[in-house]
Amino acid sequence: MAHYASQLTDPNEIAVWESILQYQNIVFTTSGRGSAQGLPFTYVIKGAEMFVDRRKKSITRATIMKAYHRAVEIGEVTGPKQLNVFGASYLFPIFKKIGVC
Repeated sequence: MAHYASQLTDPNEIAVWESILQYQNIVFTTSGRGSAQGLPFTYVIKGAEMFVDRRKKSITRATIMKAYHRAVEIGEVTGPKQLNVFGASYLFPIFKKIGVC
């Protein structure tokens, strides 16, 4: 099990965190708005925080798990605003890639 995943107890949360760890440094694209294209970004995990190259403030693992549970609750998430957390525009494309959304 990768670092810091051991602090999680829910097997689904562990699987999500492990997937997020695997996709570090991969280029993702935000959804964009209207006809505007999304923006490319990458991220790295340091401890229990996600650092996106386009932001100064990190996204905590607690926030990521809150977004994950929100996505599960909604069922079919069609956009980042539905996640209703800080960093949703970055989490949404990652969640799509790992099969959460």
